[in-house]
Amino acid sequence: MLFEGLELVSALATLAACLVSVTLLLAVSQQLWQLRWAATRDKSCKLPIPKGSMGFPLIGETGHWLLQVFSKIFSHEALESYLPKIQLVIQDTLRAWSSQPEAINVYQEAQRLTFRMAVRVLLGFSIPEEDLAHLFEVYQQFVENVFSLPVDLPFSGYRRGIQARQILQKGLEKAIREKLQCTQGKDYSDALDILIESSKEHGKEMTMQELKDGTLELIFAAYATTASASTSLIMQLLKHPAVLEKLREELRAQGLLHSGGCPCEGTLRLDTLSGLRYLDCVIKEVMRLFTPISGGYRTVLQTFELDGFQIPKGWSVMYSIRDTHDTAPVFKDVNVFDPDRFSQARSEDKDGRFHYLPFGGGVRTCLGKHLAKLFLKVLAVELASTSRFELATRTFPRITLVPVLHPVDGLSVKFFGLDSNQNKILPETEAMLSATV
Repeated sequence: MLFEGLELVSALATLAACLVSVTLLLAVSQQLWQLRWAATRDKSCKLPIPKGSMGFPLIGETGHWLLQVFSKIFSHEALESYLPKIQLVIQDTLRAWSSQPEAINVYQEAQRLTFRMAVRVLLGFSIPEEDLAHLFEVYQQFVENVFSLPVDLPFSGYRRGIQARQILQKGLEKAIREKLQCTQGKDYSDALDILIESSKEHGKEMTMQELKDGTLELIFAAYATTASASTSLIMQLLKHPAVLEKLREELRAQGLLHSGGCPCEGTLRLDTLSGLRYLDCVIKEVMRLFTPISGGYRTVLQTFELDGFQIPKGWSVMYSIRDTHDTAPVFKDVNVFDPDRFSQARSEDKDGRFHYLPFGGGVRTCLGKHLAKLFLKVLAVELASTSRFELATRTFPRITLVPVLHPVDGLSVKFFGLDSNQNKILPETEAMLSATV
């Protein structure tokens, strides 16, 4: 009888804990978008959250014209102009990694790399390295606290996020003003240039606050998910040296890598990258198995029926990218890393719609997906042609999915320089390269 009473008390306690958890979850969900809105706007701003904006002020139905602007930012012509700068940023980063005497934390350094790319290339800011490093640390603090509980108390995550946002806004405003004052010497139009020029074409003069918001959104879009995918790419090249060697063979066949191993002179072009079919397969397979985010949300515009269940108009539904990739019948041996599944001979992703959607699908597919794929392709080319690297731990780390997919310890890897000049791989070291990576 005593045990039955204890079991009853335990069951009631468990039920009460569940109710408290559910109540807290509902409260957090209700306040979550308000937190994201506050993190990108001044606290004095009372504007409502635009429908479909994901909590950011410049995307949504109220700013529909900006969708056209963003299509220009990620157009073929814009990507062609970004490409040489992206390649230089990646080359400089890989040289820095190779110069480190100790192993690096790939995920942390990939975050630093994508942040640098967004600030230097996408936005065209000429920020001193010391200030850029400080801005990166502040930005990390901002991102880490975006989803904190909306409790504005001293030392709370919410307060730290607001403080980081204020520092970011000051730094971005300074960079924007300097950029607007110095318009000479530019050899390409960056994303911020296009944003400003396009707004004028639409009869809109963007305020400084709107420019800061747009700048922050562009950094946010280019940061976490690209860093996640970059880390996954490096991990898979470490795990599958045959894939790396096959990639090198393609580079040699396309004249991008000499038979001895050293990279050929000249910068990459979009049409050159488009001709690297196996490289495209590698990137697609990385994004299939290691999609940075789990899924997305949509609002039902018209009542419909799915597998016998009626989904009413106005409901919010969530689609899962990872579950789709794991269960799609078109993919064979879904847990195997096999880039050749995307080759012209097999084309497993062409057998049906919406089986492969690493960037979402439909009219709200990721606007920056072409920039992300371009960045990953350039990184893969530079890794294959100019780098030698090996895992610095005995085993590969466990993967976590929150907030984006990444290794729990960040992936510890040792990078090695090529030779004293950083520009040549000696022929006799090619076998060692394949064995090491």
